[in-house]
Amino acid sequence: MKKIKLEILGLSSSQSQSGSFALVLGEAEGNRRLPIIIGMFEAQAIAIEIEKIVPNRPMTHDLLKSFALSFNFVVEEIIISDLKEGVFFAKIVCNDGRKTVDIDARPSDAIAIGLRFNAPIYTYETILSEAGIVLADETEEVKETTVSKSKKSSSPKSFADQLKDYTLDKLNELLEEALKMEDYEKAAKIRDEMNRRN
Repeated sequence: MKKIKLEILGLSSSQSQSGSFALVLGEAEGNRRLPIIIGMFEAQAIAIEIEKIVPNRPMTHDLLKSFALSFNFVVEEIIISDLKEGVFFAKIVCNDGRKTVDIDARPSDAIAIGLRFNAPIYTYETILSEAGIVLADETEEVKETTVSKSKKSSSPKSFADQLKDYTLDKLNELLEEALKMEDYEKAAKIRDEMNRRN
């Protein structure tokens, strides 16, 4: 079966399930999107690796990477391999130089681990045709986003907007505090604001 390469396009709070996040994967050479609902901890593990934030202590997925490397295993690829009754299944394809092993995993954990090994993510046509969303016209999406942003302008400032009012010293202080509290999502927003000024 031919594999289709996917890229991580975004991670956002799920509007359908509170406490969950939507991980949006996109076809590398196409316009289909594959949204997968994942838990908060897995979303945090993925966000930390995408944002290249180094936690004070190793997280579970970092620990697994250290363990695998200690035994000369590398992750070659991640495959979103199946979809049954609305539940996605994944495989982590590992290799120790002599043999290749497929390990069953939840897509969220597989992707969090795969990111740490810079492993590509794939799926099959059957899954994309069943669960994929086709963006008919991206300009319509941009218009909708612009309209929704203008509607929100009268609402209270978001955390990212509040950061614009702080000095660099205050941002450094907030970043240190967020890392101590292991609030990596907040740390990423603070870091983004600091990078924007540099």
